Formats: sequence, C-alpha cells, structure tokens
Amino acid sequence: MRALEDCYLYGILDTGYCEPGAMPAMLERMAAGGVDIVQLRAKNQPEDRVEELTRELHPIARARGIPFILNDWPAIAGRAGVEGAHVGVEDMTVAEARRLAGRRCLIGKSSHSLEQAEAGAAQGADYLGFGPLFATPTKPDYHPIGTHDIQEVHRRLTLPIFCIGGIKLENLPAVLAAGARRAVIVSGLLQAPDVTAYARTCAGLLRSNGAAGGALAGEQ
Repeated sequence: MRALEDCYLYGILDTGYCEPGAMPAMLERMAAGGVDIVQLRAKNQPEDRVEELTRELHPIARARGIPFILNDWPAIAGRAGVEGAHVGVEDMTVAEARRLAGRRCLIGKSSHSLEQAEAGAAQGADYLGFGPLFATPTKPDYHPIGTHDIQEVHRRLTLPIFCIGGIKLENLPAVLAAGARRAVIVSGLLQAPDVTAYARTCAGLLRSNGAAGGALAGEQ
C-alpha cells in the first residue's frame, strides 16, 4: 500500500459527478492514470448504500496499492477495513473520528484557513485538505481562499497537505508555483474526455515537482 507521504495526486469519486454504478470503471481509469490516493464522497446517500459502495470499490483500490478514504463516515470506514476517513471542519474532531472508526486508520481533516489547518494538525490529523482555492460547484457554500497562504501553511506545518477546490490541469502549474506540493482534483478529472490521460498528466506534474524538492513550490 502506498505510503501517505508518497501520495501527490488525490482523486475523489464524487456522486455529484459520477453515478455509483459507473464508479468501478472510473476508479480503474483513475488508477491507470496514476492517482495516488482516492476518496469516496457519496453525499445524500443512505448509510447502507455508502457501505455497499465502499465494499465494492475498496478491493479495486487495494489491488493497485492505492489508499482508499471514505468521506464523512468513519464508522463505515472502520467496519469496511478501508485505509482512512475524511471529516470536515464542522463535522467532528479527529479524536471522535478515530473513536468511531474503532481501529487505527488515516484521518484527514478539511481546513479553510491557516488557523483551521493548525487546529486540524493539533487534533492529530494524518493529513489536511486546504481550500477551496478557487470557486467550485463541489463546495458552493465556501468562499474561495485563493493561493496566497499555500506557502505559509507548508511553512507552519509538516504533515501532508492536499490543496483542493477548483484545481484542474489548466491551473495546476500555477497552484504548484504558489507553493502546493499535493493536490485534490475532482470535476476536472471525473469529467475529462480521457480520464487516464488527464490523471497521468496531472500526476506527472505533481511528481516532478516533488522529485525536484518542491522547486516549483518555492521550497528552500
């Protein structure tokens, strides 16, 4: 299984863009393109359906060595044996998510500001989502925070930080130049005419940046 520190491209299987029945094939295409870590985000789905989807998709990711993260449902993550769960700023604490999971697994935490990122790290999150950087229909109620704090959040914190929110292939180079080291891509990936090729190009940019020691990201 790929270590979290070696994950750069974070893909999300979102029911807002991909029907549940199409997700296994979509996950195969994402994996073939080099997605390093994947999350199931199944908003407005009943608990039993979320668990069913999780158990259907997890073996596909596991066979590729890709950590599988479940959004919003740490208890299901624990029951299904997936690699982790992700919770929002207002949802619950990292400690509560770990309690619900009932076993050791990765816990990711969303953050929409430097202060929230520091709070998530202080709670013991294994990684953070930082954004939304740009306006996105995936999170219509959140005001975009822009890219100006990316370098600062990396300066303050050492855990893996995945920038998120409106990131697509066309603006990924600018996001990296602003200081990002890892990125979550949702609609750009799921709606791409060739998902595998799109993922491969994004993964190549992210890994090149990482291999260069973050040169594009302004690391010293």
